[in-house]
Amino acid sequence: MTGRIRIGIVGTSWWADSMYLPALRRLDGVDVPAVLGRNPDRTSTFAREWEIPAAFTDTAAFFEQPLDAVVIASANDSHHPLSIQAIERGLDVLCEKPLGLDVAQAQEMTRAATAAGAITLVPFTYRYMPVNQYLKRLIDEGYLGEAFHLGLRYFTGFARHGEYAWRFDRSEAGSGVIGDIGSHFLHLARWFFGEVSSVGCLSRSFIERANRPDGRPYERGEDSALITLEFTSGAYATVQASAVCHEPTPFGQVHEFDAHGSDGTLHAVCDWDTVQSVRGVKVGESGPAAELPIPDDIWNGARHDTVHDTYRDIFRGSGAMIGDFVDAVRTRRPCDPDFAEGLRVQQLCDAAVESAAAGGVRLSV
Repeated sequence: MTGRIRIGIVGTSWWADSMYLPALRRLDGVDVPAVLGRNPDRTSTFAREWEIPAAFTDTAAFFEQPLDAVVIASANDSHHPLSIQAIERGLDVLCEKPLGLDVAQAQEMTRAATAAGAITLVPFTYRYMPVNQYLKRLIDEGYLGEAFHLGLRYFTGFARHGEYAWRFDRSEAGSGVIGDIGSHFLHLARWFFGEVSSVGCLSRSFIERANRPDGRPYERGEDSALITLEFTSGAYATVQASAVCHEPTPFGQVHEFDAHGSDGTLHAVCDWDTVQSVRGVKVGESGPAAELPIPDDIWNGARHDTVHDTYRDIFRGSGAMIGDFVDAVRTRRPCDPDFAEGLRVQQLCDAAVESAAAGGVRLSV
């Protein structure tokens, strides 16, 4: 594809405002001609703030605009219908995770994209962060030897208050923390250790949540989950995802990782304040795990005084993720992680929800 790439934005949330528009504005050869939102005032304000020429609340009118691709950064229940409409109009699609409300939706989206030859991307953002990039490199280079087990912990506290939030409304979100934050680390687990053969899960809601604003009840999604994975290699992992943790960092979350194998051990933490650390110890070495400095090529010029500065530079400055999508749209080369990966993660999420409902029984996937 030659010429400028025209990308429509779906959604006017803080995520579109803080992730996608700042990044798109820095990319050469990209125009953002239209935005689609639910609230007319918010959508008009969003368009004005980002100098987007056209603002729509009508989906059909939005898709009549001359576009090459869309970024779908709206609520989970909109991912399936909007992606299908975009693909049917010949557009490439970046769609937020989880890909759909369930596997059936994700399968239909993936089949449609494959049949149309659409470029797709599911933004599992944490894979782009330096700590995880370095863990991936070390694992691929054989630091662990034969991989034994992996522990991933995502602790945050945004569910500690009991007000209504669509992320815990299963009719709108599909699940609770399993799909919201757990999907990120299920993707990382596959990325680090390979294909998964079975899933088990225990979950619960620790916080009593309010009804919808109009008073109607709804099925609550879990606010904490402990997921176990078995890999086809025989290794296993635990993925703990909780939104009821007191973690008073600037971003209110902490990520921790442990990996063990026949030849060594890796520990890592990103505290979303000032710590982005990878430590390791090989079999035969004495003492505790030593700091393994993250190489300069992985930082790629990003600041590492604070995690927030790294995050801004990775996604807004270096063009990671959204820049990869734009390059793929222009060159027609596949993007990774695509809808197929989003579908696989959706299968793991659905299996975790099903396992938890059955008291933690293991399910083949």
